[in-house]
Amino acid sequence: MTVDKTKLSYRNKIILAPMVRVGTLPMRLLALEYGADIVYTEELIDLKMIKAKRRINDVLGTIDFVDPSDGSIIFRTCDKEKDKVVLQLGTSDAERALAVGKIVEHDVAGLDINMGCPKEFSIKGGMGVALLSKPDKAVEILKTLVDNLKIPVTCKIRILPTTEDTINLVTKFAATGIAAIGIHCRRKDERPQHQPHPNVIKAVAQAVDIPIIANGGSREIDTYRDIFKFRDRCGVDSIMVARAAQLNVTIFRKEGLLPIFDVIKKYLKLCVDYDNPQSNTKYCVQSMLKELQETPLGKKFLLTQTLHQICNLWDLGDYCYKKQLEYQEKGNFGRREVCPGAIPGDDEETDGPQSKKHKPESETPASSPDILEHNIAFYRANYVEDTSLPKSILHTFASKNFKGVPKYEIQRFDKLFRAICSFDGKKYASTFWEKNKKYAEQGSALVCLLNLGLIEESELIKNGSILR
Repeated sequence: MTVDKTKLSYRNKIILAPMVRVGTLPMRLLALEYGADIVYTEELIDLKMIKAKRRINDVLGTIDFVDPSDGSIIFRTCDKEKDKVVLQLGTSDAERALAVGKIVEHDVAGLDINMGCPKEFSIKGGMGVALLSKPDKAVEILKTLVDNLKIPVTCKIRILPTTEDTINLVTKFAATGIAAIGIHCRRKDERPQHQPHPNVIKAVAQAVDIPIIANGGSREIDTYRDIFKFRDRCGVDSIMVARAAQLNVTIFRKEGLLPIFDVIKKYLKLCVDYDNPQSNTKYCVQSMLKELQETPLGKKFLLTQTLHQICNLWDLGDYCYKKQLEYQEKGNFGRREVCPGAIPGDDEETDGPQSKKHKPESETPASSPDILEHNIAFYRANYVEDTSLPKSILHTFASKNFKGVPKYEIQRFDKLFRAICSFDGKKYASTFWEKNKKYAEQGSALVCLLNLGLIEESELIKNGSILR
């Protein structure tokens, strides 16, 4: 059945703009709850998305696109946003862009091509604003997507040196059949501290029939009403909000802004519910706190290292702890499928081009008959106090029994780590590869504790460290 590409309308909309590290699932859902009509993802690069494995996560109720090299989530979405989420893609190639479009077209409401990012990474890859200097290639990408996808296609650009050049470019892009164009009202060499140019966007909007979405006015957007003031200055009917939403996502709320601590608490609950990574969560909360980072609470926050520790500061520690254990018991073990050295796509057919094959930094470290191994994962949520950590327990045991201090040797393979724990003349290691060195050491300590009889296997099964 052919999907109606006009289903997602870009007229008279207030939109959460694509923002690096900010536009992940919890923030998108919060923006929708507070009044945004459409939400964009952060920019996702085509080469990463092509190799991603699509997984239905029954535990979280999400669709996950997983990096097979380390088990990290490249893109996570859910039914709550299905008709309102637009995936922004970083690409410089029509064939790769279409391959990604085919992968995600049943899980998102639209696909946007980033032609406005001025960062060096994007430009070197021929993406972002680099496409504005190659309009024929940009047109090819857009036309290929419009002709072959069942979802609306858009692009986001920056204004060119002259208004006439900008109008000519937008006219070319509109002729491909795309559903809308987002325009950041600054040139590629201008940054947020520079004044925007709403007059240029106004001239473009008057010259074309396609919906124009204005972006770049966050410097003058402090309230919900300001959104519409900037919209009117640009002469458009839709607007994207970026930095103002990053600081307080209740900017989309008609009734006005909510206290930032209330917003953070609600955001953290969504991060727990959707198993958002600690690093991403901390980045977003830090953006919301701004100068409050210098307060006693802010300084405590800066010292946090886990999602549970962050949640504790907003009275959500118990909720986080119980939720994480619940997810483990229900089998939210996506990373257990990760095998160092596996080449993405070897066991699957694909309709599009593949990214470069996974190349390890070194050969996969072989197991040794001298090492006692067990497939045990370390989950930080299982340990409320630092004194209950496996390494701490093993160190205390060694001291009380006059044994030598345990030593840890790290093995690395691409983005994954495991540790070999040497203790009392024997070596212990987990066959489960962790995403950081500290967790790898804790995992090897767990194997050691199990072999020493200091912890029961049934306990590890119960807390999810060992799969049944």
